Amino acid sequence: MTDIATPTGLLIAGEWQSGPDRFEVHDPSDYSVLAEVADASVADGLDAVTAAHDAFAEWSVTPPRQRAEVLRKAFEIMTAEADTCARLIALENGKAWRDAMGETIYAAEFFRWFSEEAARIEGGFRYAPARDKTIITDHRPMGVAYMITPWNFPAAMATRKIAPALAAGCTCILKPPRETPLTALWIGDVMQRAGAPAGVVNVVTTSHAGEVSSAILGDPRVATLSFTGSTWVGKSLLKQTAERVLPSSMELGGNAPFLVLEGADIDSAVAGAMIAKMRNGGSACTAANRFYVHESLVEPFSAGLQEAFAGLRMGPGVEPTTELGAMVSDIERDKILALLDEAAGEGVDVTPAQQAPATGAFVAPTVARGVEHGSTLTRNEIFGPVAPIVSVANTEEAVRMANDTEFGLISYVYAADPGTGVKVARQMESGMVAINRGIASDPAAPFGGMKESGLGREGGFAGIHEFLETQYFAVDL
Repeated sequence: MTDIATPTGLLIAGEWQSGPDRFEVHDPSDYSVLAEVADASVADGLDAVTAAHDAFAEWSVTPPRQRAEVLRKAFEIMTAEADTCARLIALENGKAWRDAMGETIYAAEFFRWFSEEAARIEGGFRYAPARDKTIITDHRPMGVAYMITPWNFPAAMATRKIAPALAAGCTCILKPPRETPLTALWIGDVMQRAGAPAGVVNVVTTSHAGEVSSAILGDPRVATLSFTGSTWVGKSLLKQTAERVLPSSMELGGNAPFLVLEGADIDSAVAGAMIAKMRNGGSACTAANRFYVHESLVEPFSAGLQEAFAGLRMGPGVEPTTELGAMVSDIERDKILALLDEAAGEGVDVTPAQQAPATGAFVAPTVARGVEHGSTLTRNEIFGPVAPIVSVANTEEAVRMANDTEFGLISYVYAADPGTGVKVARQMESGMVAINRGIASDPAAPFGGMKESGLGREGGFAGIHEFLETQYFAVDL
């Protein structure tokens, strides 16, 4: 096993519990065993609910300034120990070191942002139009929040949920994915060291996610669900939460279009595409998934992207020179390779830009040429280093094709000027649009999608409200 700087037990009621069962965590770049972590049972999950419920009474009335200080301390610890967090991410997720470090800094910023928001939750005070009463609106923390996070951003997805929940006065139970539990356990330890009282943050790792989650969501002491993951799993969870009319925030799948319009700067578009497509090796819900390029720019754009793909250094994520790491598992790798095989059968040119390492869950970066809108690579979220290029005749056609999906998380628009970009962005059916840039995510901005890409928003001023109930007082003053 690799020497790792993180607990491997369950964090329940401020104590690390090993439990009788454990499961292995692997490095997908070479399949080595990194650690064995505690495998929670349904009983453990319900113990975490009890711990969070018991802690809520005091935490919910803790002054916002004190809650803010805990979050600020967590930011300081995470920033000071960024190398440790990045190493854990690179080892268990496989992503390149620069992406792992980038995620760590991004993740820490949620602690800082929501430490500042904790004391700024606004209410309302106004006369009713009939002047017969005063309308006062207040906000109160919901209670126990259950949080389910994905493997592709093991630090950022955890902090993006924990930080606003604690800022609002909620307590929480975090269930990370089986593939990447070590980073979440480390963040749980950070919260303990930052001064979060026992039971305020609980971390439950398990290989029985369905059973444990069903039991937790069925417990009447749980007040809300925050989930990031696939649309399919999100729909399943919504069916469960519907039984209790449980408030739910969902950040689900994507199928992000990347538009390169007539007159756009090719060099800028290629540079932006490398960020939008290759961040985390393409394993991101925000990753550019379909490239709609004006017919006059298809060849230079495709050639530029191919050249950039060919120059990427592939290898284990923990190596500082690596620019493209492994996929998180053989399962994820094989899903991508199956999509490429299907596309090849449709006549698409899927020649890799370089050779992938022989050992490990690696996928070679590939520019797919001759792709038709509506084909395999444009219908499916690839979640890997594959860029399908579709030629379009005009902006209207690009917008129509881009919106022709049940998903609507993010879009990318490269135009000749910002004004044109904004005009096109307003036609996009997505919760976020990046204009002449390859990334939009920011802790200070509302993150979320339209259509089947989710419910609610994370980050920004809106993020804290996912963990607050609005209460109205009618007062005769």
